[in-house]
Amino acid sequence: MSDYDAVKKGRLVLKGEKSSSLKRKKKQKHKEKKVKAEPLTDDDKIAHGGWAKVESIKDISGSVAIEFGKQTYVTSLDNGLFNLGAPHNEGDAPSPEEVLTAIPVSDNKVAFKSGYGKYLGVSKDGTVIGRSDAIGSLEQWEPVFQDGKMALLANTGCFVSVRDEDDSIVASSRTAGSAEMLWIRSPIEKQSDSGPEIPAEEKGSLAEIEVNYVRKFQKFQDKKLKVSSEQKAALKQAKDKGTLHEELLNRRSKMKADRYCKI
Repeated sequence: MSDYDAVKKGRLVLKGEKSSSLKRKKKQKHKEKKVKAEPLTDDDKIAHGGWAKVESIKDISGSVAIEFGKQTYVTSLDNGLFNLGAPHNEGDAPSPEEVLTAIPVSDNKVAFKSGYGKYLGVSKDGTVIGRSDAIGSLEQWEPVFQDGKMALLANTGCFVSVRDEDDSIVASSRTAGSAEMLWIRSPIEKQSDSGPEIPAEEKGSLAEIEVNYVRKFQKFQDKKLKVSSEQKAALKQAKDKGTLHEELLNRRSKMKADRYCKI
């Protein structure tokens, strides 16, 4: 059938006359305007107690949970280690000990803080631990999204997985196979293209950011603000490399102006 034959032909409509088909279409359009579109139901989110999969790094901020398999989450232990928690029933949200706080570090990296107030890092043997009071290079993680799947890359170049022998959380594989596949879930609605909210300490110029962190962590033994006199160019280079927090900590350490620095 040609394109011409495919065109529906109607009777001729004279000037000032409306066809019945045009009247019907007008009524249909009027009705369509009144009907409100119903929101799409996210069955996966409902099954996980309102915690949805994040599909972009800009949505990894605030309360999150790391899921391996089906409704089993990484859980924090009071000794600074992590293992895989017990399976949840459908409709249950993660338990409090399975909830972490995600902090954006750069355009492609985030840090995670446990419920015990410690940042997640990696030990020398590849075990994921939460014992750091500040964000250094080992406390930065890169979420990797590809082909509808997700993995989490540690700064050591290894992906996070669950060790079969004891269900402990490790970062030991340099390739991402099925064992390294996971999901980060969040109860927060996906953010707009404007990106995650910037923490109060990181608003302003690099000089202002450094002062903000000094005020936050300084011991104030002599009640004097101690800010490094080193060039700010080093901060810009560190920011470009994604190591700004580590550089800020190093500068505070040299000034002996941080309650968490080893002096």
